[in-house]
Order: sequence, then structure tokens, then C-alpha cells
Amino acid sequence: MSDAVIRYREAFQDTAGTLPGSAIPWLRDARREAMGTFEAIGFPKPREEDWKYTRVAPIEKRDFALTPPDTPTPLDLGALLLPESAGAWQAVFVDGRFRADLSRTVPLPGGVHVADLAGSLERGGDELQRWITGAGHRNGFTALNAAFTGHGLHLQLDDGVTLDVPVHLLFVASGIADTIVHPRVILEIGKGARATVVESYAALGESPYFNNVVTQAALDEGARLDHYKLQREATAAFHVSTFNVHQDAGSRFESHSVSLGAALARHDINVALDAPEASCALNGLYMVRGRQHVDYHTRVDHAKPACTSTEDYRGILAGRARGVFNGRVYVHPQAQKSDATQSNRNLLLSRDAEVDTKPQLEIHADDVKCAHGATVGQLDEGMIFYLRSRGIDESSARGLLTYGFARGLVDRMAVAPLREAVAESLLDRLPNAEELRSMLS
Repeated sequence: MSDAVIRYREAFQDTAGTLPGSAIPWLRDARREAMGTFEAIGFPKPREEDWKYTRVAPIEKRDFALTPPDTPTPLDLGALLLPESAGAWQAVFVDGRFRADLSRTVPLPGGVHVADLAGSLERGGDELQRWITGAGHRNGFTALNAAFTGHGLHLQLDDGVTLDVPVHLLFVASGIADTIVHPRVILEIGKGARATVVESYAALGESPYFNNVVTQAALDEGARLDHYKLQREATAAFHVSTFNVHQDAGSRFESHSVSLGAALARHDINVALDAPEASCALNGLYMVRGRQHVDYHTRVDHAKPACTSTEDYRGILAGRARGVFNGRVYVHPQAQKSDATQSNRNLLLSRDAEVDTKPQLEIHADDVKCAHGATVGQLDEGMIFYLRSRGIDESSARGLLTYGFARGLVDRMAVAPLREAVAESLLDRLPNAEELRSMLS
């Protein structure tokens, strides 16, 4: 075993008895099995095809530890929460643990069930068994999450329920150095039900820490889930997440993922279109600089006929940053009438920035409509000249064009406060931010 695996095995032995629900036999067995899987496979290696551009050695070498329980202290979360005008139900997790005193909950309609994962497990957690024991481990990170799982949120909508307000899950790192948390989010959307869920990750300091996240979603027949993820963590942080989605007939899943922070961020999104006429739309935006590294891996399985998927991912990279996009659409033999499109466009703002992009189509049916494409380039010098001829200085011209490249994706976000928060974060990362704001106002 590597030193890293030995460290986590020892940490598991020391803390397994203190995790939420540690007395539940099925959960105890599931955790032990997951740790055994992690011991066997460890962290992904560069020779693995899906990880050859994203090396996780910095995570392996660092001695991360679980955050010990502490007396809750007041925190000023400021703009990290959605404004009260959004009417959102907001749950705050600090260093992985739910903080009721910082959360902003509003009355929810009947048929909407929201529960802190730790509390559910302490009460027995039978409704969670299939989610924790039935999920396969795609890599060492998901196995490690399962071994230490215990904190997060479970949202369930009964059939036909429409949740008109967003559910916002805010995961905050308080600033304790070299800590690791393993959040798990479980979303069950009943037949014909509709929900909007926002996951956001942020930090109150610049200390290094590690978020190892698993999100699971199941959409029953005719259900709809709009999911937003905003990752704007400390630039010394590490963030690895896996999002697994299963869709039934006629269901609709929309994903809007924005990655701005972390030294290393990896986002895996796996969607199974497992019944006729299911559809999904995956949108992603990453903007990194310095030596940041961001990696998006998507897989959409067209398993049944007449399903539709679209993907649009855009990257903006400056300094010596590196971006990776690997999108795979797999059309199974029985999935006739499939319709899939995939696009990855990247904008390099410096000579040292780098992108590895690999959109893929694997088609085993003959009556399909599928297309994919990728571009990597710089700002159009002709457009810069045009703006300068109208009295705009070169720096502002470059900023406006960069902002316009990203804004096309941002405008698709239906949650207005989140859309504006993302737009402000983008402007903050551009030169002459205040001047650009005045031009755009």
C-alpha cells in the first residue's frame, strides 16, 4: 500500500466509531467494504486513461485529516448565501457539518422532505441504505467518500410536487488547514415533480483543504431537476466531485456547473438516460489562472430510444493554468432515434495556458443524430481592433470580449441572484473590473 492509503486506513480505524450511524450494521459493513475497495485501488494513477491529464499526487502527498467536532461559532457568510429576495431554502455546512444556526429555512410545500444526512443516519437511515450500499465506486475518491460518509443532505419530492423555491446547499471551509470533508447529496425527484437545487462551495480563508464530494440524483417519470453548482473555493484548495444521475421516461435534467476556484478541481458528471424520451442538458464554465488546474469529465449513456442530450462547456484560462475536458456520449444498440450534441470551446488569455480537450461519440445504433466539436483559440484581434476604433482601450476591449464569451452560458441560469453572482465573479477576475462594470451598466 502507498503511504497515503495507509494514512487513510489508520484514520478510518480511529474514527469509524464516531461517524454518524456507526451503530447501524448495514452502514458499518458498507463503510468497511468501501474502505477495503480504497485500499485495493488507491488513488487514480496517471496511466489510467481518464486521469492521465490530471495527476492527483498533490492530494496523495498532503496529510489531510477529518475536522474534529467543535463548538459552533458565529460566522459572517455575507454574499455567499442567496439574498432573502430569492426565497430559497438554504442549508449551511461548515467544514462538512450542518449548521442550523447559520441556515435560512423557509416553509416548504407538503410532499417535500429535506433532512440532514447525519441526523437521518443517527435515526436509523433505512431510507438511505440503497443510496449508500448500491452505488458502485468508480475510483478511489468515491470509495473514500463512502467509507467516511455521514454528512450532507437528502432531498425527496413526492410524485407531482413542484418546489417553486430553490434549495441552496452552501458548503463552507472555515479556514482550518489540511482538513478533508466528504459531503454527500442525495436527490430523489418523484413522478412529474420539479425542483431546483444549488450546490455552492466556498472558503473563508486561503488555507489548503480537500472537498471530496458525491452527489446522487434519481428522476422518476416526467420529473425535472435543474441543478446548479458554483465552485469558487480558495486557490490552495482541492476539490474532487462525482455526480451520478439516473433518469426515467420523459424526465428532464439540466446542469449548470461553474468552476472558478481551487488549485485542483475535478468534476465527473455521469448521466444515464435509462428510459425513452429522457433528456439532459449539461452546461459548464471554467475560468482559471495562475497554476490552477480544472478537469471536467462527462459521460452520457443513451440507453433507451428517443433520448436527447446537449453539452456546452466553455473555458477561459490565463497564466499557466490548465484545463481538461473529456466528454463521452455512449449510444447503446437499442437506443435508436438518439439525438446528442457536444461542444467544448476554450479561450486562452496567455501563451502558457493549456487545454486538453477530447469530446467523444461512441455509437452502436444506426438511426441517430449526433455531433461534437471542440475549439481552442485566442481573442479575435479583428474584434479588438474594432472596439479600440470606438475609443475603448485595449485592456477593456479584451475584458469585454472575454466576458461576452462567458456570458452566453451564464445567461442560461434561471436563478437570477446566482446568475448575477457568477457574472460578478467573472468580472472580478478580469483586468479593469470597475471600468468594465461601468461600461456594462
